[in-house]
Amino acid sequence: MPDVLDASPYDALLLLSFGGPEGPDDVVPFLENVTRGRGIPKERLKEVGRHYFLFGGVSPINDQNRALLDALREDFAEHGLDLPVYWGNRNWAPYLTDTLRDMVRDGRRRILVLATSAYASYSGCRQYRENLADALAALESEGLDLPKIDKLRHYFNHPGFVEPMIDGVVRSLAELPQEVRDGAHIAFCTHSIPTAAADASGPVEEHGDGGAYVREHLDVARLVADAVRERTGVDHPWQLVYQSRSGAPHIPWLEPDICDHLEERHAAGVPAVVMAPIGFVSDHMEVLYDLDTEATAKARELGLPVRRSATVGADPRFAAAVRDLVLERASSERGQDVAPCALGTLGASHNLCPVGCCPARAPRPAAAGADSPYA
Repeated sequence: MPDVLDASPYDALLLLSFGGPEGPDDVVPFLENVTRGRGIPKERLKEVGRHYFLFGGVSPINDQNRALLDALREDFAEHGLDLPVYWGNRNWAPYLTDTLRDMVRDGRRRILVLATSAYASYSGCRQYRENLADALAALESEGLDLPKIDKLRHYFNHPGFVEPMIDGVVRSLAELPQEVRDGAHIAFCTHSIPTAAADASGPVEEHGDGGAYVREHLDVARLVADAVRERTGVDHPWQLVYQSRSGAPHIPWLEPDICDHLEERHAAGVPAVVMAPIGFVSDHMEVLYDLDTEATAKARELGLPVRRSATVGADPRFAAAVRDLVLERASSERGQDVAPCALGTLGASHNLCPVGCCPARAPRPAAAGADSPYA
């Protein structure tokens, strides 16, 4: 039997994700949730939802989260970590507020949150914290006793997140025709965000050109590229590129776009490209459509061999990393000395988001941070 691991003072872990439709009838209501308050007409949402309709109206993210839940529960049980794991989404069932209500009624008083976003940004961190604050406000209005909630630190450079991505790139290179393999370029892909949001990502002292968002991705890309060189003996050129841009065309977003990048690399004589989606935890719609469908079609049009490497998903090493992060945070909360596990040059991220970290355009309450109204 494994030794019992101590997660106190925490009594539950909440997997917090974006959510996605699970059938054609869900697509427009889901997009209404995502865009609430922006006044986007329903006909426009139907047009935006065409990506989902290509896949039967089903986003893969929910099944990916179910697989991750199973992996976490299995890992915790195998290693003697007695910590129940719940799941809630920002934009679709199971909704965050409903899950938190169930947790409170189950007697959970100290909750750790794992967000399915590894990097610092407004949309990848603070917006999740705002949704947590909204859910707590709803429970407070119902007269329920509120739990104390903390959010696990960013895990972009944890070995359990990085190592599966290294394996994925090495496998994808091996799948390329031998005659183009050694000359292949690696395009490290992540979600584009407005440059203003990127510049303001992370703590205030990290704000500037690209902010923490770009800096963290570049550090991970270097880690993966260096490890690939060590394993293959080939120094593959690489670049950080972006995908999934949305919003008004006059607002600057991070570039280059992956499809533009493929055209540029092809024109430069690159014989093949591996697209490595380091910015994503799982194969959700942005990966399946923007890379597997749209970018792959662009490469086919160019006659450019491409492969897309795997995301981390429910890899057992990622589940083990979550266990490590839980125990790290629990030890810290108990006042014990902790040596956080992190690769690369940036070190471990903060446990508590400071004031001014990844600010919103319009200030809103956000839980699980130094500025939380729910301390």
